[in-house]
Amino acid sequence: MQLSFLRPLYQRPGPWCSVYLDASLDTQDAHPALDLRWRGLQRQLAEQGADEPSVAAIDRVVRGHDPMPGDYGLAVFAAEGHVVLSEYLHAPPRRDLAAYAPLPHVMPLLAQRGEQVAWVRVLADRTGADAMSVSAGGVPRRAHVTGRESYQLRRVKPGGWSQSRYQRAAMEAWHHNAGDVTAATVELAERVGAEVVVVAGDVRATGMIAAQMPERWQDLVVRTDAGSRAGGADQTLLDDVTVQTIAEVADQRVTAALDRFGMQEDVGAGLDAVVAALQRNQVDTMLIVDDPSANGELWIGPAATDIATDPHRLAAVADPQRVRADAALVRALVGTDAELTVLGPDEAPDLVDGVGAVLRYVDRATPGRDGA
Repeated sequence: MQLSFLRPLYQRPGPWCSVYLDASLDTQDAHPALDLRWRGLQRQLAEQGADEPSVAAIDRVVRGHDPMPGDYGLAVFAAEGHVVLSEYLHAPPRRDLAAYAPLPHVMPLLAQRGEQVAWVRVLADRTGADAMSVSAGGVPRRAHVTGRESYQLRRVKPGGWSQSRYQRAAMEAWHHNAGDVTAATVELAERVGAEVVVVAGDVRATGMIAAQMPERWQDLVVRTDAGSRAGGADQTLLDDVTVQTIAEVADQRVTAALDRFGMQEDVGAGLDAVVAALQRNQVDTMLIVDDPSANGELWIGPAATDIATDPHRLAAVADPQRVRADAALVRALVGTDAELTVLGPDEAPDLVDGVGAVLRYVDRATPGRDGA
């Protein structure tokens, strides 16, 4: 998981108000219930000493956000009277939460976000396509493609000497339209850095589009005959195929990170080793087991690599702060352009301290290497 979207949170000093709120509006009493939950979190922030301007800024987001259908949540982070980041959650948080601390409490957001896969979906027929792309940050883009050919789109059987001419005209029209759709699909895929391209709809059209995709995209194309561009068509099956395809790509990414970690021969395992690697800008990807009950702490200084399990190991820092361990680890990852993989408890039951790192490099000073 890339963490660059969190960078604004570490470009200004704290302390930070972090709020996770079930904002679902799917019942008649949803508005009063939301108000009641939010007022409870406001009281918690006040009891923790949060500054009033930051709480007021979050209040404006909570009360003024655009409601979504169904069950969902909000995550909001504010400091010095400004909301720096707010995100919709695709489902309510495990529990409503309000924290006031030196660093933003982002781990619940990252655990719920999971692996973000950039994707493109194209629903095609022989006249054109409806396309949708979603970036790794969840920003959707839509496109409607109308093929250049609108004449003779059916292969007819008129008989006589003209039959082959009609057949060729239909095939050429389909081919041209598929080429237009392919060009638009590639443009969307390149714009979002897609990791999967779902090509759905008419079997003949999807075959032509898939065949015309450039070689670098061929292995990322998934064809399905689910879905139709006809008005009122049920797209449930197409949505299911899309979700399943994206989930498989995300699972493959997690598996690849675990495999890379397993090949390191016992380096980068455990909290001490990960902290030491972060100090040296050595971490490529950190693995962490999602544990909402975790309450460990680390010490930090002003720089991203100022992180330690003991304040005495930050001798150059005048006034080290004690903070949540996961918050300190994520700040260090963002500051060193490293990535994060969040694991379920069953995916890495033997991970020491619930944390490990895939390293950018290993040398003799790396803990666990040659007895270091």
